[in-house]
Amino acid sequence: MNYPLFLFFGLAPSILWLLFYLHKDSHPEPKRILGKIFLWGMLITIPAIAIELSAKSFILNIPIQDEFRIILYFFFGVALVEEWLKYIVVRAFILYKPQLNEAVDVMIYMIVSGLGFAALENIFLLSGLGPFSPVSNIVALSAVRLVGATLLHALASGLFGYFLARSLLEPQKRFKYFAIGLLTSSLLHALFNFAILELEGTARILFPLALLAGLAVIVSFFFEKLKKLTFNRRWHPFSKS
Repeated sequence: MNYPLFLFFGLAPSILWLLFYLHKDSHPEPKRILGKIFLWGMLITIPAIAIELSAKSFILNIPIQDEFRIILYFFFGVALVEEWLKYIVVRAFILYKPQLNEAVDVMIYMIVSGLGFAALENIFLLSGLGPFSPVSNIVALSAVRLVGATLLHALASGLFGYFLARSLLEPQKRFKYFAIGLLTSSLLHALFNFAILELEGTARILFPLALLAGLAVIVSFFFEKLKKLTFNRRWHPFSKS
C-alpha cells in the first residue's frame, strides 16, 4: 500500500517551498501561527473542490461556445475560487492579530496558505494513482507538482499578498489594491491551468514555465519591496484597537 508515500510526497513539494520562502523572511513568524495557516490552507481545499464541482456543472452547461465555457470555468470556477479561499484563511486567522506588524508578513502568510492548499491537492492527486502504483510514478508526479502547480499556488498567493499588503498600507485605496490582487492572481492561475490542460506540444510546457519564471521574479521583487515596511497600528484597518 502506498498511502504513506502519498502523504509524504504530497507534502514534500509544499514543505520545500515553505522552507525556501521562510528562509527569505528576516524576521521569522511564530511557528504556531504558520502551522495553523498551513493546516487551514489544506482544509480549505475540501470546500474548494465542492464549489468547483458545482461551478463546473453550472458553467459548462451555459449555452455559449465551448472555448468561452472553458475560459469561464478556469477563471471563475477554479482560479477565483481557490485564490479567494486561500485569502479567507489568512483573513480569518492573522489579519486581526498584532503579530502582523510588517507588510511582508502578509505575503508570507498568503504563501503559507497557498502551500497548504497545494499540499492536500497534491495528496489527492497522488492518491488517484492507486494504492499499488509504482514508487517511480509517485516520485515523478510529486516532482512535476514541485516545479508546477505547487509553485504556482505559492506565487499566485504571494502576488495577491503584495496587493493585500498595499491595501493595508494605503487604506484609502484598499478596494482598488484588493481587487487588483485578487483578479491578477486569479487570471495568472487560470492561464497556467489553461496552458497545462488545453495547449498542445511544446507550448504546453514552455508557456507554464515562462509564466512561473516571470511570476517568480515579480514576487521576489515585491517581497524585497515590502521588507522594510511596517504597519501603523493606529490606523491599521484590521486592528481591534
